Amino acid sequence: MSAITDITAVSPEHAVKALLSEYDALKAEQRQRIGARGQLMYATLTAVAGISTVTATVGRLELLLLLPLAATVLGWAYVINNHKIAVIGRYVRGRLAPHLGGLVDDGSNDIDLFTWEKYHRDDPLRPSRKRLQLAVDLAAFCAPSLTGLTLLWLLGPHTPTVLIGSAAALAAVVILATQIIRYADVTGPVQPV
Repeated sequence: MSAITDITAVSPEHAVKALLSEYDALKAEQRQRIGARGQLMYATLTAVAGISTVTATVGRLELLLLLPLAATVLGWAYVINNHKIAVIGRYVRGRLAPHLGGLVDDGSNDIDLFTWEKYHRDDPLRPSRKRLQLAVDLAAFCAPSLTGLTLLWLLGPHTPTVLIGSAAALAAVVILATQIIRYADVTGPVQPV
């Protein structure tokens, strides 16, 4: 992600053009990451279905250890993409828009740039949607792994390798769940004081 550079040595017109180019690049990256984020959810569901099918078909429950591996790798990529999407939005709202506004301010102080970046976050239903999304993320990336590990512990085999692998897998799932919760942006609109 690019950052605002020192533009004091260029004309305001060139600075505005540079900042708008940066905005376009950031929005393109954000769109790409949103698409990737959706694909990661589908990939996880496909991996869970495939691993579950193969495990049931061959009757080797230790293959359920692949569920936490796949879900953790895909889930972490999902968390990172989700985080970068949010960071781009914060950067546009908090740095780029004010910087650009300072360059194009005509003295009336009523220029509000990139209002969508703020407007969609002020929806009063946003917190409930974000909480539901958090539940979906935990269900997609953590629940299948925990279900597979529970089945493995209940039904065996209980070899040292499987037990050590399942303990490591549980730790990975707990860490992933913690990170999914940590990075979930469930706050609502800022209420006026």
